[in-house]
Amino acid sequence: MHYFAYRDGKLFCEDVPVERIAAEVGTPFYLYSRRTLLEHYRRLDAAFSHIPHIICYSVKANSNGAVLRALCKEGAGADIVSGGELFRALRAGISPERIVFAGIGKTAEEMRFALEKGILMFNVESGQELEVLSTVASDMGLRARIALRVNPDVDPRTHPYIATGLKEAKFGMGMEEALREYRRAAELPGVEVVGVHQHIGSQITTVDPFRESLEKLRELMARLKEMGIDIRYLNMGGGFGIPYQGEDVPVPDDYAHALTPLLRETGCTVILETGRMIVGNAGVLVAKVLYRKRGGQKTFLVVDAAMNDLIRPSLYGSYHEILPAARRDGETEVVDVVGPVCETGDFLARERALPRMERGELLAVMSAGAYGFTMASNYNSRRRPAEVMVEGERFAVVREREDWQELMRGERPFPGDIEDGAMP
Repeated sequence: MHYFAYRDGKLFCEDVPVERIAAEVGTPFYLYSRRTLLEHYRRLDAAFSHIPHIICYSVKANSNGAVLRALCKEGAGADIVSGGELFRALRAGISPERIVFAGIGKTAEEMRFALEKGILMFNVESGQELEVLSTVASDMGLRARIALRVNPDVDPRTHPYIATGLKEAKFGMGMEEALREYRRAAELPGVEVVGVHQHIGSQITTVDPFRESLEKLRELMARLKEMGIDIRYLNMGGGFGIPYQGEDVPVPDDYAHALTPLLRETGCTVILETGRMIVGNAGVLVAKVLYRKRGGQKTFLVVDAAMNDLIRPSLYGSYHEILPAARRDGETEVVDVVGPVCETGDFLARERALPRMERGELLAVMSAGAYGFTMASNYNSRRRPAEVMVEGERFAVVREREDWQELMRGERPFPGDIEDGAMP
C-alpha cells in the first residue's frame, strides 16, 4: 500500500499534488511519503510483536537522513554495510546498540569506528575477516560481538544479481565451514559469539525460501549448542519483496504467521534486516518529458531522469509502473521511456503502454523509494536529483539537487596545469 493516488485527475502524494512540488523544486526529483514509510514499518513491527525482535532497517535501501530519522523515532535499528552508513545511522540518532554491521569487505578502519561506537554486533563473512576483527578488537582492549553469516544454499527465486544465499554466491560461508569457524571464534581473544546470521537475497516474493533456510539454521544452532556455543540472536536477514507490477506478494502478517513458530522455538531475539518492504513503495521518481521522438518503428519519450538517477531498469531489467501526473482518458500508445544519458541501455521502461504524453508533462516512476537515490551516480556529469518528503499537506526538500560546483568537489589540477578559464 502507499499514499500516492489521483484526485480529480491529478496525482497526489498524501495531500500534496505532485505538479505543485515539481513547480517549486524542478525535475527530476525523488518524492517520499512519510505516512507510507511509517505505516510499513509499524505493520512489520506489529506482525512480529509476539516474539523478541529488532527491526534493523537496511540503510542501503534508502539512506536519506529524513528517512532514517523518521524510522529512528519509531524505534528502528540499522543494518549497515559501510562506515559511511554507520555515520549516517548515528547522525540520525539510531542507537549503536541497535546497529548490526554486515558486508563482505569491512576494513580495519571501519571495524575500529564501529567498535568505538559500541554497535550491537558484526555479521562476519569469512575466516580472514574473523581474524582481522579479533586482532582489531584485541588491540583496542575490546571484544567484538559477532554472528557468522551462514550461506544455507537456498534458492530465493529472485534475480540472480540479488540472490545471495546460493552456494556459488560471494557471501557468507557454508554450514560445515561455519561450524569450523564458530569453533575457532570461541577461542579467539577479541570476539564474542552471540548470533547466527543469514541473508538469502532481495525482492523475494514467497515465504518458502525463508522457511527452508530457517530449518537449516535450526539444525546448525542445535550443533552449536552441543559444542557449548550459546546463540542469543538469530538474524534472519531481509529480502521481503514488494509489488512492482501488481504481484500478489506476502505481507508482514503472512511472514510472521509462517515463520514465528520456527523463530520462537530458538528462544533467540530475532533480527530483521528489512529495507525494501519499508521504503520501496514509499517513494517515486518524478520526471518531465523533454521530447517525443520517432526512431524506426519505435516512439520514444525522452525524459529528464536517466539511468544514473534510477539504474534498476537498466541493471536488472526491473519493472516500475509509470503514471502521468495528470491523468487523462483515451487511447494509449506503446513507447520507450528513455533518459538523456549516452547509453542505449539508458531507459526507465521499454514497450510500455502509456497515455499519450507531450513535451513538458510530468510522469512518476513508482516504487522507487528503495535502491533509487542510493544507487544514483554522476555519470555523464549529471547532477544527482533532489529528494523531497511529504507529510500530510506539508513537503520539504530533504536533500538539495547538486549544483555544478559539487560535481567538481575534491578535484585538483595537476601541478603546473593552467587554471585560468578552467571553470566558469
